[in-house]
Amino acid sequence: MIINDGSAGSAPVAAPPVAAPPVAAPAAVIPKPTPPAAPVAPVAPVVVQAVASPVAPTSTGAATIISMPALGESVTEGTVTRWLKNVGDAVAVDEALLEVSTDKVDTEIPSPVAGTLLSIDAPADTTVPVGARLASIGVSGAVAPVAAPAPVAPPVVPTPPVAAPVVQAPAAPPVAVAPVAAPFNSIPAPSSNNADLYVTPLVRKIAADAGIDLATVRGTGVGGRIRKQDVFEAAERARIAPPVAAPVIPSAPTPAPSAAPSAPSAPKVSAASSPLRGTSVPMSRLRKVIASRMVESLQTSAQLTTVIEVDITKISKLRDRAKQSFEEREGVKLTFLPFFAVAVCEALKQHPVLNSSVDGENIIYHGTENLGIAVDTERGLLVPVIKDAGDLNLGGVARRIVDVAARTRDNKISPDELSGGTFTITNTGSRGALFDTPILNQPQVAILGLGAIVKRPIVVADGDGGETIAIRSMVYLAISYDHRIVDGADAARFLSTLKERLEEGRFESDLGI
Repeated sequence: MIINDGSAGSAPVAAPPVAAPPVAAPAAVIPKPTPPAAPVAPVAPVVVQAVASPVAPTSTGAATIISMPALGESVTEGTVTRWLKNVGDAVAVDEALLEVSTDKVDTEIPSPVAGTLLSIDAPADTTVPVGARLASIGVSGAVAPVAAPAPVAPPVVPTPPVAAPVVQAPAAPPVAVAPVAAPFNSIPAPSSNNADLYVTPLVRKIAADAGIDLATVRGTGVGGRIRKQDVFEAAERARIAPPVAAPVIPSAPTPAPSAAPSAPSAPKVSAASSPLRGTSVPMSRLRKVIASRMVESLQTSAQLTTVIEVDITKISKLRDRAKQSFEEREGVKLTFLPFFAVAVCEALKQHPVLNSSVDGENIIYHGTENLGIAVDTERGLLVPVIKDAGDLNLGGVARRIVDVAARTRDNKISPDELSGGTFTITNTGSRGALFDTPILNQPQVAILGLGAIVKRPIVVADGDGGETIAIRSMVYLAISYDHRIVDGADAARFLSTLKERLEEGRFESDLGI
């Protein structure tokens, strides 16, 4: 998860004076004895920001302008959440420069060229449109020619404090980093290594509260960043380690050796407190978008939910028989989700009103089944879309689900893959929930929630027409729909078709058995 904070933006802005002083020093000496240089000064005011002024002359020469890329067809702007490089830092080709957040996904912007970061034109927490200028990169040796617009120095002369940092130019880089980390980590010294560039303030605070040295934590995020989950796991390992010494305690009271083994297990439950307790952190851009869209969805359409119970015992047995050969053939594990996805696509073809959307006073019945799969990520809930899912068999759907889910969790999914869905499936049962009432993903008119699969005694009909009680694998399916265009009878018919398809469990041809 990426937390926006002003500290990340302040460092890059303060950095330009640090990088420029070596160049500005000789330039400042020139204007005094040579007044004729002053006439050039009127050209400099054309630049709006002092940080960007040195870049303008080099934008057509030694510098390369970095612009906000197009992150998807429907994405028109992005917010700079954090700069991973400071002005004056060396940058390699394809090395991450900054992190950008959109209303669909958070991503890193790599550098298209190698060189030195000359300027940062969009500080952190700045929202800029696609194509807008973000920074400039040039050859380190090309910084000297940039001193040509030294006449810009006169506007800086009225601010003597700016000249002071010139003397401390060599020491400025370490000084600039320390204050930024200090407010979030009371012990920044142990973690002063390259990993700091990839640790958010929230993660630093969690690590400090848990007493975890970030230098000992291996990051599993993009670019080796340490995520909060990495810190949680490190804290869990550190917490589990002490109980090893616990047996020393029960050794004293010899009369109750049987109670000794149970003693270490009790603290494990009570000590599982989250480091987030008692803290206050700003919402990430993604969380703000999710919150806004959920409220907007409830305000846009009349939503209600219908629940049905389905016996998937046949599918469960079929899966047990085929999962090993399926994994060898398809390269992915066979879960229950692909069975539901295939059955949903087949039912949508028979009940297109559930695969439609509202456009003003018109109903658009979609000609393809673009299936959204809700994925729980560290940053929040995202819904990647499997386009033309209705044209895929069970194996194809299983591979696509694994692919988009993995790339979504690793923050490698593209914005275009997070839009264009016509129907969504959310597997709330993966965490044990029996069912819920999911909220529509606008402009879709239906979303199906899958409950936990549990074994229960059920009354079933036997071969003789009688009834008996048997242990069956049961699941609740909850469909939320837009009552503006979907009636309760429409939803019930869709669920009945889905129930019949799942309970008959005829997927042998898809499984090759």
